[in-house]
Amino acid sequence: MKLLQNLHFRFFLLSAIIALLILGLQVLFPVIIHERIWHIYFFLLILSFLIALLNSALLKAFAENFFHISVLAMILRLVASLVFVGVEVWPGMENIILFIADFFVIFLFYLIFDIYAFLSNLRPISK
Repeated sequence: MKLLQNLHFRFFLLSAIIALLILGLQVLFPVIIHERIWHIYFFLLILSFLIALLNSALLKAFAENFFHISVLAMILRLVASLVFVGVEVWPGMENIILFIADFFVIFLFYLIFDIYAFLSNLRPISK
């Protein structure tokens, strides 16, 4: 049961569920899934995991700067996402609206998980 309480395990469990959801939607409704959906998925998977690692390392070192570290994580995620979308769309991609919509949906899944992790960390940090 200790494994279920591990935040990294929950993160990869959520990522597996999102991958299965994407796979299912690709089979059932291929019109609403962009051809580069797996680029989006793996970019957000790696980005979210690296930001979570950075966030936890900084919180261990500087626990009193919790707000600043959280804002830094949000800014890094936003800037990296804008750069990714810009690099992917710049060469003249077809169906840009679908790409951005798919990106936004997966981005929201990982953002909700980060909010959940943030709220679950409030109690131990407040002590």
